[in-house]
Formats: sequence, C-alpha cells, structure tokens
Amino acid sequence: MPIKHATPYVIELNLSDMSQLFNTMDASPFRGRDLAEGAEELIVTWAHEYNLRDPVGLRIHLDKWPEQDPTQLICDAVHNYFIYRAKLTALEFKRLMRLGRFSLLIGVIFLAGCLMVSALLDRSAGTQTGTVADYLRQSLTIGGWVAMWRPMEIYLYDWWPIWRHRRNYTRLSRMPIEVVRTVTKEPVT
Repeated sequence: MPIKHATPYVIELNLSDMSQLFNTMDASPFRGRDLAEGAEELIVTWAHEYNLRDPVGLRIHLDKWPEQDPTQLICDAVHNYFIYRAKLTALEFKRLMRLGRFSLLIGVIFLAGCLMVSALLDRSAGTQTGTVADYLRQSLTIGGWVAMWRPMEIYLYDWWPIWRHRRNYTRLSRMPIEVVRTVTKEPVT
C-alpha cells in the first residue's frame, strides 16, 4: 500500500531480500515472525526521533523481488510484530504499577512504624536534646522516608519510558507500509 502524503515521516529500509527483515532463529511462519534485531532497532529508533503524535510510515526497498508480491505478507508480519511488542510493554507497565502499589504499601507501613517509634522515643526523652534518643528519633524519621523512595521513583519517573515505548509500538503497529522493488540501473556500454 502506498504511503499517503499525510504521513510526514517515512522510515526507509534497503534490503537485498525479504529474509533480512526477519529473525533467522525464529521458525514460525512469516506472519508471526520476529523482526531481525537490526531492522527492529532501526525502525524503533527512527520512530522515537519523531513526536508520538506524528504518523510515521515504513518504506522497504527490496533488491530481490520474490515470485509473489510480498507486500501483504510483510505488512502483516511487521504489524503483528509491533502489536505483540505493544502487548508485552503493556504487561510490563502493569507489572511496574503492581510493584509500585506493593512498594507503596510496604513504605507507608514502615514509615508509620518508624514515626510511631520516634514519637514514643520523643515522649520518653522529654525535653532533653542531644541524647541517644534524639539521634534515634531522627534516624527513624529519615529511615521511614527513605522507605518511600522506591514507590515515589516508580510513580514519578519509572513509568514514563514504558508508557512511551507502548505508545510508539502501538503507532508502529498501525503505520502504513510500502514495499517497493529496487530498480537497478543497467550500466551503459
């Protein structure tokens, strides 16, 4: 299918034959095959260069054209691969959020325990400052807040890259793909 003019960014792959697009270790049929690591990396890296809202297209130039037109086969294989990657990334995102909830629960319980013990030490020490109890209170308070570090890190920072990868894979699973035969020019004698 030709790439429409509404697709401002076109990723181009030059391949000598169709097999270069697929992982040679994957024995499944073409429609369910993994992409070759280099091909996937190139497509994903180029797609990351563009804004996630911008549509991208893929144009594959083949030097050796098979007997049957490979366009539909390649389109299906590439789209299925990126659908699969988007699902894996969504699963990774869910696992991270589950870890975040579990870490938050542990952190809140630990913080509450530290603050309660600190309050008990505060009552027992009275108005004395500079005592061992004062250092213990401060250590417990700091330790309790440090226990909140991991959930805060997950909920503030860790989820962004995974979310971005998922959106990018979803975009790539829908991109228009064009497969064209490379025209070799005969040398003029």
